Amino acid sequence: MLPGLVGYRVRLAQMAIFSSFDEALAHLDLSPGLFGLLVIVEANPGLKQNQLAVAARLDRSTLVPALDRLESRGLLERQAAPCDKRSNAVFLTPKGTRHLARAKIAVEVHEQDIGSALNPSERAQLLTLLDALAPRHR
Repeated sequence: MLPGLVGYRVRLAQMAIFSSFDEALAHLDLSPGLFGLLVIVEANPGLKQNQLAVAARLDRSTLVPALDRLESRGLLERQAAPCDKRSNAVFLTPKGTRHLARAKIAVEVHEQDIGSALNPSERAQLLTLLDALAPRHR
């Protein structure tokens, strides 16, 4: 039964891709989730923590420890949000910017590697099909 289940096959693919990602970024000590947070913060400097949680689709109990880890490594910093001193705004540090630049290069190589079995048309089709499975989560 399992091989015929879409969710099972997607999960197997995710496990393989995450394992490959871990290998590709081991030297930078970044998981897919931490990488994603850094990318979102880079694109949205000063984003409030609650907005970051929504963008990353994480709850507070997951987000805060991840931010603690990134902050303890000097990759990002939290500051009181200018318009709401009760909220924290999140920024990359210069070290975080450099670290993320190296990570992006590794992720590009990783993407080329995991997608090497697909031609550009197949890749585009796969992304379309994945979006069809989870339209609310795009």
